[in-house]
Amino acid sequence: MLPEAAGATSEGRTAADNATVRSVFIIGPDKKIKAMLTYPMSSGRNFDEVMRLLDSIQLTAKHQVATPVNWKHGEDVIIVPSVSNEDAQKAFPGGWKTLKPYLRVVPQPKG
Repeated sequence: MLPEAAGATSEGRTAADNATVRSVFIIGPDKKIKAMLTYPMSSGRNFDEVMRLLDSIQLTAKHQVATPVNWKHGEDVIIVPSVSNEDAQKAFPGGWKTLKPYLRVVPQPKG
């Protein structure tokens, strides 16, 4: 991505003018941006983090759970606060651990 003032072609630009930022956009099936990551030209993108983020977004959409900091696929997740205890009992019949009224931890759902 370059600033709009950079022009439509590379003609006349210097290396400094071509110093881009690199962005990753994750777009959901609903055509809405779910996440954006932007890196300076001097830093490589972390593919493991991009995949972790994608796994988290898909898991949240399918099971109404959130992933904690540094979460990795297969680790415990958090039932989102908008899910009532009654609905959580149906979705997670194995139960959960309540750390605070709004913080219910459950094993990552399968599938």
